[in-house]
Amino acid sequence: MTTVVETPRRTEPVRGHLVADTATMVGRGLLHVVRYPGLTIFVVGAPVVILLLFVFVFGGTLGAGLPGGADQGRGAYLAYVVPGILISTIAGGAASNVAITIAQDMTEGIVARFRTLAISRSAVLAGHVVATLAATTAGMVLALAVALALGYRPQAGVAGWFALVGVLVLVTLAVTWLGVALGMLSPDVETASNLPMPLLFLPFLGSGFVPTGSMPGWLQWFAEYQPFTAFIETVRALLSGTDPGWYLPATIIWSVAIGAAGWVWALRLYERRSLR
Repeated sequence: MTTVVETPRRTEPVRGHLVADTATMVGRGLLHVVRYPGLTIFVVGAPVVILLLFVFVFGGTLGAGLPGGADQGRGAYLAYVVPGILISTIAGGAASNVAITIAQDMTEGIVARFRTLAISRSAVLAGHVVATLAATTAGMVLALAVALALGYRPQAGVAGWFALVGVLVLVTLAVTWLGVALGMLSPDVETASNLPMPLLFLPFLGSGFVPTGSMPGWLQWFAEYQPFTAFIETVRALLSGTDPGWYLPATIIWSVAIGAAGWVWALRLYERRSLR
């Protein structure tokens, strides 16, 4: 009689392999960026389209209503709207990229295969996060380059640029981890494409495209104190070379809170769904 010995399934990563696992998953995530160009084109190209639309269609009127913008019009609005475009790019990356790719993984069976290997669960999700960070960064760089070509001239110094990069990376990681959790929560890809949509509207319901003071009174309080207004005003101050004031610590607090909540939520959902 032949005895068959079943090899136990490895569910935990070998100690010391977390970095290697993460690097492997990051490479896989970057391949997704190449193999699914539609999502990447949306994340990178949509901010430029929105920038051109608002500057050339609405910029003259909206710019004239800004403080000191009566004589500059479209040029004043270009300087005002760039921070909102950059933060909208981050929201778009979480909504249309990472949530959808996470949902694809969860519905196509690849996670079940990962569970048979000694791969860190954090590494699987981190690969999507870093790939989204790369695509989002490309979108922000392209949008900023187009704004510069249109005549936008930031006043940030060297320290301001370094601070700006740090803030944008911090906000991107926070919003992306939230997008990961929303993608894990979605039962299918269609739901994942719709569930994070409120993130796309928050820059419009803040100070991204018009001053909060121009909004109805019942909306002003929400617009002023929601997290995306802090993100936008911090970026706006750093680009203009001015002091962001309380918006900077608010941005850090909001980013850490959102990122930590999204990370914990995503890991718990990943563990729950991958064991089904």
